[in-house]
Amino acid sequence: MKINLKRVLAAGVVASLFSVPVVAETVTYKVDPSHTFANFSYNHMGLSQQVSRFNDTNGTIALDLDAKTGEVAIEIDTTSVNTGFPAFNEHIQGEDFLDTGSFPTATFKSSKIVFEGDTPTALEGELTIKGVTKPVTFTITQFAAKPHPMLKKPALGANAQAEIKRSEFNAGQFAPAVGDEVTLNISLEAIAE
Repeated sequence: MKINLKRVLAAGVVASLFSVPVVAETVTYKVDPSHTFANFSYNHMGLSQQVSRFNDTNGTIALDLDAKTGEVAIEIDTTSVNTGFPAFNEHIQGEDFLDTGSFPTATFKSSKIVFEGDTPTALEGELTIKGVTKPVTFTITQFAAKPHPMLKKPALGANAQAEIKRSEFNAGQFAPAVGDEVTLNISLEAIAE
């Protein structure tokens, strides 16, 4: 029986192509500040749930959906707080609350992205406000990963929510009359770099 060396080599090459593991790829996305908003809400003296926002939020997301890994880094410009009233914006930026003169940014850095199936459902990490860092988990209430219809680049969109106590970040003035529990929400879009 005569063996055709070319056929044996070709079969080996084809077999090796199918045995090479698929390498997952991490994509880095830049947060789109024009479509990203952080807001916070709290109970005001038992009268109403007040909602305010920060106008400037930036950051990056590195995500590998196949490997279910990634990192999120968000930076909020606390001087951009917007309550709807300039005098109250200044009050919130004061030393009793955000102290933006000393701490002009708040940050969140993830340590883990939690997945259920193929969908990210939570971000575990550290939140820093007024120089105080605490572990916080953001629950992802909505997530999408698809090509941006106008920019024709990979894009992400998400809404995430966390509960904190402002007193734990040295911002507890007037608690409990003004609620200590604060709900943080981030609605973001990010575009692949």
